[in-house]
Amino acid sequence: MSALLIEGGKRLHGAVKVHGAKNSVLPILAAAILGRGESVIHNCPALSDVTASVAILEHLGCRVRTEGDTLWVDASQLVRSDVPDALMREMRSSVIFLGAVLARTGEAEMSFPGGCELGPRPIDLHLAALRRLGAEVAERAGALCCTAVGLTGCDIVLSLPSVGATENAMLAATGAEGVTTITNAAREPEIVDLQNFLRSMGARVRGAGSSVITVEGGRPLHGGEHTVIGDRIVAATYLSAAAAAGGEAELTGVDYRHLSTVTAVLSEAGCAIRSTPERICIRADRPLRGVRPVRTAPYPGFPTDAQAPVMAALCTAEGTSVFVENIFESRYRHVDELCRMGADIRVEGRVAVVCGGKKLHGAAVKAADLRGAAALVVAALGARGRSTVTGLAHADRGYQDLAGDLRALGAEITRTEERET
Repeated sequence: MSALLIEGGKRLHGAVKVHGAKNSVLPILAAAILGRGESVIHNCPALSDVTASVAILEHLGCRVRTEGDTLWVDASQLVRSDVPDALMREMRSSVIFLGAVLARTGEAEMSFPGGCELGPRPIDLHLAALRRLGAEVAERAGALCCTAVGLTGCDIVLSLPSVGATENAMLAATGAEGVTTITNAAREPEIVDLQNFLRSMGARVRGAGSSVITVEGGRPLHGGEHTVIGDRIVAATYLSAAAAAGGEAELTGVDYRHLSTVTAVLSEAGCAIRSTPERICIRADRPLRGVRPVRTAPYPGFPTDAQAPVMAALCTAEGTSVFVENIFESRYRHVDELCRMGADIRVEGRVAVVCGGKKLHGAAVKAADLRGAAALVVAALGARGRSTVTGLAHADRGYQDLAGDLRALGAEITRTEERET
């Protein structure tokens, strides 16, 4: 069993480069299937979710090689259009392969995806978009079976600005004859990153970053080359760590504009934040102050993935802070573990009330999901005494070297690997 041992109560000071975005690289890896040639992806993070994506690519017939943070995907010859259940269960984002495989081969078969248990995350919007493009979708023995004699461009109106549904629609639309317009599209920076990669492959896509995306499909695509954007949620985690522990930290490799709602909350809490196109600098002198209600929302609103680490930072803030989770139903699974460290948090439905001013103490805690793991680490850095954080398989899905990066910021943190008996 892996564990992080953290000596809390020590101010941070240092600099770290933020690695490539998990939520960007996964759809980009799926998009590589569309090009009949080799794609080169730079700033690719070493995450367990990336390893799972590579396994899917290789199962489909792609040749993949890695050198440092650069990954080459040769999709010249796909030999399969199915993804086995064991690979699908590795990560929630595996459903993104559905649109890409369908566009490339005209058929796709895969089971329902796995990943963190964050409450219902139906893929009905994904399937509705594929059906609009002309795909036939059936469920047989727990597997999704999609076929399309020929996809045709159309108007797709999403009832919610779902990131995954937007990405799947974009990927499938590249293989459709004619023009596809996606309305009420997600506006996240990762959508823009996917568009830029598709353009490098010869696709005609425009509008990403707005609520209307247009794809002119039916063009043969080739391999592309692209550098993945920095991970804004990793950056939000490290900013929260500095806020919780106090001190100064400098982050590079991430666009500060993608973090504006997070930095606004931390600034209101009393942190001094200075941003340039190349870096984000934070100075935190404790104690922090409580903030106005934080409501998660689709981009450009406050990101649901940043809710847990920011909440952890505000556990010791003077006053009360309220969080309203509007994206997922089960996004407060970290709360009970924070309370084991001395936090006073009360949850009612989608609302969590953080009664601050409490001193946290070290404890043995276990993560239940990816961002919850980050929250427990943030809290441990601000707590007095030693904490042991387990459940690191969740953290490994989205953080390339959480302990190493935090050590670069001056944290006393080590990772132990023990065999289970």
